[in-house]
Amino acid sequence: MRDYFKPLFEYNRYVNTQIAQSIISSSQPQKALDLMGHLLTAEQVWIRRLKGEHKIDIVLWPKWPATIFVELIDGNHKLWTDYLDTITDDYIKNQYINYQNFQGKEFTMRVSDVITHVINHGTHTRAQIGVHLRHNGVEGLPITDFSYYKTTITA
Repeated sequence: MRDYFKPLFEYNRYVNTQIAQSIISSSQPQKALDLMGHLLTAEQVWIRRLKGEHKIDIVLWPKWPATIFVELIDGNHKLWTDYLDTITDDYIKNQYINYQNFQGKEFTMRVSDVITHVINHGTHTRAQIGVHLRHNGVEGLPITDFSYYKTTITA
């Protein structure tokens, strides 16, 4: 399973960087900035939950400048790939974590489902960012489809 998820995090870093560059080179609409900050913060929250942190004091919708996005993307990528290097496929498939959402409600989730959620959340949020950029006149947005990445970028 690590061999399945690691390329997804490579893809995630690549497309996050492409979207961040689009934000940086645009008029930087506030909603696009907010969504990118949220995407990056959510990646940090989930890795901290997987590592067993129970009280996560973090702002889910930070007001970060676009200039720090690429650094955060690279830092998040390292956190995730380092984490994947420390766990086994069996752990990914069979381990569950307990966590609280930001409203204090308790949940249990399989590690593989958490990792899948992080990748899917990124895809969803990047699409939202793209919509806001397009509504603000940004043309030539990057192609963020996984199939494009696999057949064109990594081919």
